[in-house]
Amino acid sequence: MRTIPLGPDAPAVTVVGFGGMPLSLSDRPGETEAVRVIHAVLDAGVTLLDTADVYCLDDDDIGHNERLFAKALAGWSGDRDGLIVATKGGLTRPGGRWERNGQPEHIYRACDRSLAALGVERIDLYQFHAPDPDVPFAESAGAFARLRDEGKIRWVGLSNVSVDQIETARRVVPITSVQNRLNPFFREAVETGVVRYCAREGIGFLAYSPVGGGRLNKKLPTHPVLRPIAARHGVSPHAVVLAWVAARGATVIPIPAARSVAHALDSVSSAAVSLSADELKAIDDAKFSRA
Repeated sequence: MRTIPLGPDAPAVTVVGFGGMPLSLSDRPGETEAVRVIHAVLDAGVTLLDTADVYCLDDDDIGHNERLFAKALAGWSGDRDGLIVATKGGLTRPGGRWERNGQPEHIYRACDRSLAALGVERIDLYQFHAPDPDVPFAESAGAFARLRDEGKIRWVGLSNVSVDQIETARRVVPITSVQNRLNPFFREAVETGVVRYCAREGIGFLAYSPVGGGRLNKKLPTHPVLRPIAARHGVSPHAVVLAWVAARGATVIPIPAARSVAHALDSVSSAAVSLSADELKAIDDAKFSRA
């Protein structure tokens, strides 16, 4: 599979990654099936795995997804050279809700907990999950700088951020990657200039929810623009959308998720899809209803 640099001073990773979130939410598969899904993407050559401490049911279940990845990796016989596991800190799950906590003390505790859940001495890529409006952004970024200086994390990433926030963080600590939402239904990462900024600066842009997530991705198989393009390439409409997302910028890496081996491998197939300029424009101009 083709690779591109993850970001400044970081190695190359495959042009498609894998996100673990649905393997740990309320409709998650059993552990055996979840491990099979992770092994399938690893066997297919994917070298970027994305998780988070809050991919779980609630605060009593914190670290479920990280522990799942740790178990899958421990039981995988492949070559781990070049494999990067990214996780995140900065959210909590009280009562199953998603709440923000960018306090440095929380980030320090969350990092230590993630190190234990993943069973590693240093996290490859540690990402600030989302800005906390009650904490100055530079203060939160400073916590990641300290963790990097202490050797607990190798690279720093940001998630759900604006260009201004990226620049604020970069004055505090080197930033390797940015993870924001990007799909045909939600294009704000392109429209606000985040994707363009990352391409210019060589920062990896990890596109989460690249096929829409939840109910929206169910609209793709019947979409009138996607269906003929998919037929021409011999792939699914979902794979076409992933190829379109990857083409939005020179540093864009889609990180699709999956609950089954079939869906995971379908996503991986997008790495071999090269859309023409006319096909890209057709998707650019198409309507993708959120209704």
